Amino acid sequence: MSNSNYSDVLTATLESRSRTLRDSVSKNNALLSRLKEKGNQRPISGGSKILEELEYGEGDMVWYSGYDTISYTPKQLFTAAEYALKLCAVPVAISGEEMLKNSGDEQMMDLLEKRVSNAEKTLCNKISQAIYSDGTGSSGKEIGGLALLVADDPTSGTVGNINRATTGNEFWRNQSSTKNLTKANITQEMSALYNKCTRGSDKPDLIVCDDALYGIYDSTLMDMQRFSDPKLADAGFVSLKFKGADVIYDGGQGGYCPANHMYFLNTNYIYLRTHKDRDMKVIGGERMAINQDAFYKIIGWAGNMTMSNAALQGVLIHSTAA
Repeated sequence: MSNSNYSDVLTATLESRSRTLRDSVSKNNALLSRLKEKGNQRPISGGSKILEELEYGEGDMVWYSGYDTISYTPKQLFTAAEYALKLCAVPVAISGEEMLKNSGDEQMMDLLEKRVSNAEKTLCNKISQAIYSDGTGSSGKEIGGLALLVADDPTSGTVGNINRATTGNEFWRNQSSTKNLTKANITQEMSALYNKCTRGSDKPDLIVCDDALYGIYDSTLMDMQRFSDPKLADAGFVSLKFKGADVIYDGGQGGYCPANHMYFLNTNYIYLRTHKDRDMKVIGGERMAINQDAFYKIIGWAGNMTMSNAALQGVLIHSTAA
């Protein structure tokens, strides 16, 4: 009877907190918070691949007069990037001994709260870390984050099943610049990369950097120049401004932005695609250990980070050897 009661409480608690957990993951990372704000945390309903359609070609246009011939030659204007579905999970386990020792209602809930809270923090931190990954972690089972989508070397590697090294795929390469960055030149180098990532009114809206580069840029500003986005501030993120883009640092304790990196992101073209049936939800029913006096529940997530335009993304890298 105690096992059954404990299982019911655990299940109800995890199910009711799944939405809170989804919100917490977004609030734990400024990039995810921006994607959520823009509606770019788009769900998927099935399939073995996540597809992002890409418009990379241009049709024919001719200047003409009178009865000039207006010819049309069919061209391939669209393609698609394919991203694999990645999965992760955190178990919440309870042993029979713990059930017996915490059989009172208050004791049971106190222990349960701590276990669920730990699972939530674990998922938030691990996904926030994976946002910067190159997709090779855990033997290739980790999501492909900024190190893959906005690569240090955009002329090599495969992203979305499109080989960036292949002639003709130049449209699928992000901008990249490596410089010895100092207080004297950082704004100049930021401007140069910002301009490369701009296409008319399409321009970076979020610049994410590590502690060092954030500190260098911050040191160039006068107090009256330190404008910040109230939405980011309300969410707990420290930010500055550069040409209208929010400049944030993912540093301090638990920050995951790679050292000496500053990402220039146009978040109109970056997405977090999550499977609708595995968005921080409890997987399956009660799971009893076959050779242990214990049972557990699993909180699971499935999806990937995707991108539909690489040329409007950039990374500025600090190197003393540059």
